[in-house]
Amino acid sequence: MSNDDEYVSDKAPEIIERGFAPSEMVTCEECLRANPPTRTTCLYCAAALPETERSALLRRPTLRRLEKWERGFNVVLLPDEALDSLETVWTEISNLLRLQEDELKSIVTAREPLPVARASTPEEAALVEERLKSSGLKLVIVPDEELAVEEVLPKRLRALRFDEDSLVAYPTSGAESSSMKWDEIALLVTGRLFNRRVEVEERRGRTTENEIRDAREFMSDEAVLDVYTKSSMASLRITANNFDFSCLGAEKSLIAAENFACLVGELTMRATQSRLDETYNRVRHALAPVWPLDQRTESLGLKREIGRLSTRLSTEEATTISNEAQFTRYSRLRRYLLAHNS
Repeated sequence: MSNDDEYVSDKAPEIIERGFAPSEMVTCEECLRANPPTRTTCLYCAAALPETERSALLRRPTLRRLEKWERGFNVVLLPDEALDSLETVWTEISNLLRLQEDELKSIVTAREPLPVARASTPEEAALVEERLKSSGLKLVIVPDEELAVEEVLPKRLRALRFDEDSLVAYPTSGAESSSMKWDEIALLVTGRLFNRRVEVEERRGRTTENEIRDAREFMSDEAVLDVYTKSSMASLRITANNFDFSCLGAEKSLIAAENFACLVGELTMRATQSRLDETYNRVRHALAPVWPLDQRTESLGLKREIGRLSTRLSTEEATTISNEAQFTRYSRLRRYLLAHNS
């Protein structure tokens, strides 16, 4: 079973585990159907449910998996001493958040600000925060619109130039270069981008299941760096395999990994008011339950095979899995927290 299946399978366990008297049910003001008092949104039309005195005590967040186009509200757990006392309530909290216990433990033990839930409404996010704060935890709600992952794309760079008092950036798009003072740079976030593409060709069977004729797998892995200024949530993005490291001068080597590490060191040394964040690679698996990897499947069309006695059709499709959107979301979260804590 995939993580996605696990996340959705217990979508509304309170409905299965127990029943409620008719007087306890909450009527949806939109579709007029009765809902369990544990829900914040209507089971049938997803409208927000009115809160009653009884439901205020019983409500539990639904935390359904959001579609890619939907904008949610991220409940971020902040590192705190209270995390040391969670062992006695692992099961209770993991059930509330629709997480497996080991997923919750990986988030807590990372000791970094990480999302524990992504709610569909501000009311649902506030309910998660309220329930978790009763255990002494520190949290912050960060709306997707503040992270602007889809709306504001990183500006990819092909080269840099180091001047005495500023950094000059050259975009891959061929647009004009831009410059920023060294003391304007606020944050450097490093990580790795992983892409996996699987192409499968299947021959259509006449009476039996389709036959897999061919399968191909392609993988890529490269270092990535986001550079943020003090005035913007948009980052300048450098990927190791698509960057000209000539700005390193005599320090430039023939190995991309060495050049990337040298570049990060050079930027850190020159941008003295910036912070270097290298936590993504360590915590990325803990992000997956709430911020999963992107997966997209596309058809590559039909193939016709003409034989002596018959014509057979085969189909091809490709599935791509990438962590780039996840890294961007995490990178923006670090920028958001830095701006709101400074």
